Amino acid sequence: MSLYRILSALLTYPEQDLIDALVEIDDALDAYPDAQETLSPLTDYFKQHGLVALQENYVGTFDRSPAHSLHLFEHVHGESRDRGQAMVDLLQEYQRNGFEPDAAELPDHVPLFLEYLSLVEPEQAQALLGDAIHVLAAIGKRLARNDSPYASVFVVLCSLTDVVPLEQTDPPVRDMDEAMETFGPGADGVEPLLKPSLNGTHTVQFYPRAHPSPTGRGAGGEGALYASAAVPPSPQPLSREERGL
Repeated sequence: MSLYRILSALLTYPEQDLIDALVEIDDALDAYPDAQETLSPLTDYFKQHGLVALQENYVGTFDRSPAHSLHLFEHVHGESRDRGQAMVDLLQEYQRNGFEPDAAELPDHVPLFLEYLSLVEPEQAQALLGDAIHVLAAIGKRLARNDSPYASVFVVLCSLTDVVPLEQTDPPVRDMDEAMETFGPGADGVEPLLKPSLNGTHTVQFYPRAHPSPTGRGAGGEGALYASAAVPPSPQPLSREERGL
């Protein structure tokens, strides 16, 4: 079993299927001894708590805490219009390689992203992980500060790439007037996140677009492409039915 696939499973909303698969996951981790040791606090945590407690903690950790959101582009683009284009680009990346995610799940959800990495060639997975590691590392640091066992997944991800994670800059704040004028309202009264691109294929943006400056760099210098610890407000957590789980 691919290590990416294992990490994806460990980050999904806990169901009985995951608990039942822990022995299989432990056996699969024998092939990755360093990762197995790093992940032991999380796998032990799953074994020591009941399913309801695991589910409540998951919702509290990821759905109710914007700083820990498992949606990559929420940390990068906030609620700006660039987030919609980034998700379209990532979905197209999936589809070009024959991966069709469930329509109920947003493309930038970390477990889905890791599942995709488990399916593509190692070189391609390495390139995408290297692009996303800055955001993934930031999520992991926030989880570690809160003593969450889930932080171990992100420690392993950082060990799988030679790219050194950079600090992040603040994601853009939604300009509702501009967004509504540009996109029009969605069914919920706000701009749609997955507005189709009119310009063909784009490179997936795992960082905010740079703004021109007199020096030819993004505002704030070389590090300005990457976000800081501040995170924008997140929507209220969905019910299990709304989550499509």
